[in-house]
Amino acid sequence: MARQLDEQIAARYPVGQRLRILDVGMGQGAQALRLARAGHTVTGLESDPELLKSARESLATEPAGIRERVRLIEGDGRDTGVHFLPGSFDVVLCHGVLMYVPEPDGLLAGLARMLAPGGLLSLVVRNADALAMRPGLAGDWPGALAGFDSDTYPDRHGTKVRADRLGSVTATLAGIAAPLHAWYGVRVFTDGVPHEAGLPAADELERLLAAEDRAGRTDPYRGIAALLHLCGVRGQ
Repeated sequence: MARQLDEQIAARYPVGQRLRILDVGMGQGAQALRLARAGHTVTGLESDPELLKSARESLATEPAGIRERVRLIEGDGRDTGVHFLPGSFDVVLCHGVLMYVPEPDGLLAGLARMLAPGGLLSLVVRNADALAMRPGLAGDWPGALAGFDSDTYPDRHGTKVRADRLGSVTATLAGIAAPLHAWYGVRVFTDGVPHEAGLPAADELERLLAAEDRAGRTDPYRGIAALLHLCGVRGQ
């Protein structure tokens, strides 16, 4: 996802331009810190106090110049209008959040309002059109059959959460004046890897990432990815 996001940013903004970035549901802040290290000003919004604490601890280990570019706020992505003025950001990230929002349209409309004209909205959602893949590849045939007609799934903690379809999110983005500009598949080959599994050796990891990146850009592979990375662009 990082490579895809960097590609979209590079396509829209001059090299070296320092962007105003909002990371909604930033988790432990890995993406926010990566972007701050690249020179951007980043605001992280996170509702979970423990994740926010972890992000603050990570930020505290960074050089002063990077710490000055990051602002961390405890808050919900549905309340962006409480914290920020419309058009305050060049890029808004919402990665791995929509699956936990029962009715996401209002959240997405609020995020689009935060974008300056021409701004980039980056979403990562669970792919409802591929819910049969993980149980099917694991030999769980009842789970695979159930996945064909479902738009919910259990996350790694066992909580039942939502999945989205490319067509429905595309329609929503068009309706909030941030139409879909590009989309990618994420975790085409690696969705079944246990969460606790360690990284492979460096050369093997490089090949793995190259294969995932290629599949995430190529039909029909990207359509069966576990996650979808969708990039909308706010109208001028």
